[in-house]
Amino acid sequence: MDTSQLDAAIKARGREFFTSIAGEAPSIFNKGWWTGKVMDWAMKNEDFKIRLFRFVDVLPYLDNGESLSRHIDEYFVDDCGELPPVMKFGIKSAGIAGKVGGKIMAKSIRGNIEKMARQFIVGQNTREAVASIDKLRKDGFAFVLDVLGEATVSEAEADARLEEHLELLDAVGKAQSKWKTLGKNGELDWGHSPKINLSVKPSAFYSQAKPRDFEGSVQGILNRLIPVARKTRDVGGFLCIDMEQLDLKDITIEVYKQLRSHPEFRDYPHLGIVLQTYLRETDADAKDLIEWARAESLPVSIRLVKGAYWDYETVKAKQNGWEIPVYTVKAESDAAFERVAGYILENADICHLACGSHNIRSIASVQEMALALNVPDEAYEFQVLYGMAEPVRKGLLNVAGRVRLYCPYGDLVPGMAYLVRRLLENTANESFLRQSFADESDHDRLLENPVAIAEREGRGPAPAPAPSCEIGPFRNDPAIDFTIEEAREAFPEAISRLRADMGRTLPLYIGGTEITTDDRIPSTNPANISEVVGEVCQAGVAEIDQAIAAAVQAQKEWGRRPAKERAEIILRAAEIAKERIFDLCAVQVLEVGKQWDQAHADVGEAIDFMEYYARDMLRLDQPRRMGRAPGEINHYMYQPKGVAAVIGPWNFPLAISAGMCSAAIVTGNAVLYKPSSLSSVVGYGLVDIFRDAGVPDGIFNYVPGRSSVMGDHLVTRPEVGVIAFTGSMEVGTHIIETAAKLQPGQDHVKRVIAEMGGKNAIIIDDDAELDEAVVHTLYAAFGFQGQKCSACSRVIVVDSIYDRFVERLVEGARSLKIGPAENPHYNMGPVVDKSQQKKIKEYVEIARKEGAILLEHAAAPELDTDNACFVPMTIVGGITPEHRIAQEEIFGPVLAVMRARDFDQAIEWANSTRYALTGGVFSRSPRHLEQARREFNVGNLYLNRNNVGALVERQAFGGFKLSGIGSKTGGPDYLIQYMDPKVVTENTMRRGFTPIAEDDEWV
Repeated sequence: MDTSQLDAAIKARGREFFTSIAGEAPSIFNKGWWTGKVMDWAMKNEDFKIRLFRFVDVLPYLDNGESLSRHIDEYFVDDCGELPPVMKFGIKSAGIAGKVGGKIMAKSIRGNIEKMARQFIVGQNTREAVASIDKLRKDGFAFVLDVLGEATVSEAEADARLEEHLELLDAVGKAQSKWKTLGKNGELDWGHSPKINLSVKPSAFYSQAKPRDFEGSVQGILNRLIPVARKTRDVGGFLCIDMEQLDLKDITIEVYKQLRSHPEFRDYPHLGIVLQTYLRETDADAKDLIEWARAESLPVSIRLVKGAYWDYETVKAKQNGWEIPVYTVKAESDAAFERVAGYILENADICHLACGSHNIRSIASVQEMALALNVPDEAYEFQVLYGMAEPVRKGLLNVAGRVRLYCPYGDLVPGMAYLVRRLLENTANESFLRQSFADESDHDRLLENPVAIAEREGRGPAPAPAPSCEIGPFRNDPAIDFTIEEAREAFPEAISRLRADMGRTLPLYIGGTEITTDDRIPSTNPANISEVVGEVCQAGVAEIDQAIAAAVQAQKEWGRRPAKERAEIILRAAEIAKERIFDLCAVQVLEVGKQWDQAHADVGEAIDFMEYYARDMLRLDQPRRMGRAPGEINHYMYQPKGVAAVIGPWNFPLAISAGMCSAAIVTGNAVLYKPSSLSSVVGYGLVDIFRDAGVPDGIFNYVPGRSSVMGDHLVTRPEVGVIAFTGSMEVGTHIIETAAKLQPGQDHVKRVIAEMGGKNAIIIDDDAELDEAVVHTLYAAFGFQGQKCSACSRVIVVDSIYDRFVERLVEGARSLKIGPAENPHYNMGPVVDKSQQKKIKEYVEIARKEGAILLEHAAAPELDTDNACFVPMTIVGGITPEHRIAQEEIFGPVLAVMRARDFDQAIEWANSTRYALTGGVFSRSPRHLEQARREFNVGNLYLNRNNVGALVERQAFGGFKLSGIGSKTGGPDYLIQYMDPKVVTENTMRRGFTPIAEDDEWV
């Protein structure tokens, strides 16, 4: 059958299908029900839909009448706009009836939403599930059970999920003997399919699955999935591995291949996997999987779906600067569905197809392609969602006979997340069900070939003209995507190259000349302190004086150069860093113990600083007209301060150093750069970058040295006009005090830019999404071993949710693995050196005295911990604001948990330290989020996400109080700190004549 004949047959079958279900509608669109009326309103009012779905999401956490009523007010009364009449009447009546009426109305809304959720869930326990399945099978439908809930946050939760699946299999295994076989006689439905069908989500079985640890994730999932597969086989069932977010796609496919080819299951054919056709890679994935099946001589099964995470994948890609991995035109996903389904049907001898769609065009296409290819009935079936498309499933059963309902099972808490996803799908403008049953769109349009629609809609507007600015707009450097194999392989390769060249002596770099000194400090790998990364020459007083002389001489010409020239050199430096990014990362992994993702983020931020400051200097270089009085012209402009002393930290050794240095250089200053002795090898990377980019001799001088020998001398030199420092509060305030004293020959007041410490808090409100709150808190507290000024060192939890949160937090932390940062299997590495190790262990003992140790989790026992700088991951409870653990910066993996009476007290405690750097709030209360905006006094506040990882321009970074002085890094007023402003006024009147500009004020 040619393409046109096939398309005509598909449309004809689709029209017959529509005729067979005329007059029916899914319950979700039935306007005779409360649900239908509310959904109808949501489809007409986007603002209401967003508020409704967010309320549905938070509803399970509202475990008392007061909390429920308050959230109803916040979502539907405060600045609510229009409400559907069915809700408006209830809320109005509640207002008239007072507190009692409010409780009745709240109970009614909860009841209706829970009823809505239950219609999509086959049961909350095994008894309910078996009863529902009995009814479904009597109606002629097969089933596939899916246990609600996805990613686990701890290995304890993964164990519980394993037991939950085994318990469910036990229950349905015992019940199946009373089920009549569907379709044909015998033990199998339709003559070939097991009665029991279970779908599993891989992330439920291993809490530490992550793309960068590909092999470890595969094995971690298989360790718990194999017992489920074994149990499924023992009850004679079918096991399907579901597909989740793109992060886990390749891991999931590899898990399936290893499970399917496992010696224990090679002869058991009832194992399948899901593929999602909204992903652009799915054509290649299907081809690879079927080719693998043929090579292994193993029959496989693929459930084909469109995909349920379109918004997530699109937003995540845009946030990280990646190519969007999903089709951006809905019809492209539909076309891919038909294309991939056709390919599977062409290989029906080795691959079974489960068509997972409510789209009548997609269903008809599978039927017609199967007919054209003479595919036997046992090679394909149809699957639709339980409770979602009743008319479609009934009509499909009449014409196809082989219909399986995808039946979610489990508690309402994860069930609400599933419900929201389903509601979003079905109320979207592109939803086939909405167009078919709510909007009553023309059937011919709904049955149009998606290829034609994609070609028509995919053209889009003409591309925008190239920007007039030669340099172009700023874009953050893309985050690394570890789902790409080449990215995972790049790290071990770069580390191997580094090890082949390690231990060399690194000289000073002054005035364009490399200078060696006899005073040297070995920089070592904190995971193996006998491994020397480099021997770093140290500058003394004489070398600082030499560098000052070179800087002063070079700066005179450099400061007069056009800003565009300086910016172009810094942009070249950024390009060089991009080219060397993995080699730059490798040094951080071995010298300071940064994990792969942390190291890449640091180098990416260095690139961002250079890119952003270069562009921003072009903005500031344009003299700004001030005032509009005729007869004079006033211009506001900047000039460089002269010489900048840049003192870098070890925890963001390239990013912050590159940011401070490039800011000083692009504004026309010369730099003396003193890196931390703990990260001087990383710091030396700037020598190569700036030299190769064309920074003139003397403008960038690399002068590592002992603070006790040359630190004060550098700060007090009269030629130094600006000091940029990032580090501890103690050192920062010493620099401020020292720099404030005038030195002989000094003709200016030194400008000090100091980013200092933090004692940062995350607040967990009583309605917080705990899956997210736990994971984000763990990352903020223990990412890079808590060695960030922005790290979460206090988590303040509202009393009513405290026990639930803390239990999950502790188990989540217990599941993290501690070991060398170069191995992606480990979540947490060593702290930077032995002195930090000693200090942190002392604070652990203070914590033990002040509170109750909830967790003290040590490094893997097989590691040589005596020769490394590992410290235990520590969580301490029972802490209140007067404790040292709640006030002093520790700079390590020690997290204080504080129990607040309510949200007001949580805010009060969060503000109770001398620092004001970062903070976070996890809450789904609009009022509380607004209160946090007003009252949580920090430089960077993050709502419903972790409080670390600020991006240049998007989250310009910096705090106040004792967290620092100066404008935010990566922000629009950072560069002006390295320059002096001046105003030039010209009198333009000559002999009574004055030129008039168009915008002059003339009265």
